Amino acid sequence: DGGKDAEEFQSLEFKNVSFKYPDTSKVILKNVSFKINKGETIAVVGINGAGKSTLVKLLLRFYDPDEGEILYNGINIKEYNVASLRNAFATVFQDYKLFALPLKDNVALALPMDESKIQSLLEYVGLGNTLKKLSKGIHTHVYKNFDENGFEPSGGEGQKIAIARALYKDAPVVVLDEPTAALDALAEAKLYEDFDKLIGGKTAVYISHRLSSTQFCGHVAMFAEGEMVEYGTHAELMEKNGAYAEMFKIQAQYYIEETENAEEEVAANGEE
Repeated sequence: DGGKDAEEFQSLEFKNVSFKYPDTSKVILKNVSFKINKGETIAVVGINGAGKSTLVKLLLRFYDPDEGEILYNGINIKEYNVASLRNAFATVFQDYKLFALPLKDNVALALPMDESKIQSLLEYVGLGNTLKKLSKGIHTHVYKNFDENGFEPSGGEGQKIAIARALYKDAPVVVLDEPTAALDALAEAKLYEDFDKLIGGKTAVYISHRLSSTQFCGHVAMFAEGEMVEYGTHAELMEKNGAYAEMFKIQAQYYIEETENAEEEVAANGEE
């Protein structure tokens, strides 16, 4: 694979990008433009089917745009060697995969193994208690295919392993493509908030149909039917009182209800 190696990340820009999947007529992205600089965070939000996940597929060059261009440090990503371009991004996909291998291998994958780093990252993402219960700790097999003493991670545990894997890669840009679909709204909000602290000053792209990541992100890109309909900070978009504000108000109600339900349960359990 020819092309130049991707140098240290400075900026990423989508410039008038339009795209439809091969052999289909439905336009998935229409004339999308935005820029993110090193150290910034952006929340890409919108209802399902708005074209959000397609952004990642284009960014990683699983497909190329039909129109417009994607620029890495101001240069069209087609000019880079694909492997080195992908190395700049640590992505947690919605349909991440775990393997029937020891837990440590699920985190390191093809990278050199640093067991103490793996241990601390797994504790860091909230799997400390899980690890204590595993007889062989990070050497325990995931799944029972090759080891009857292997463990079957829950949806939430699986997601945390996938996130530890992204952090272990230590790439300059982290992309979370709805990996929290299995969690309820409050658990997702907490996970995103924790994750924001975990990545420190890294550049991050959070993709979700829920708005739990938008308040701590510097920028919010709201998508509807493949177009970016609003762009700005959470506060600016709330003030604008358009599509984003409407979606936020609907979802805020949902968070309030979830919190009230949780509090009612605690109260009820306390009275037993």
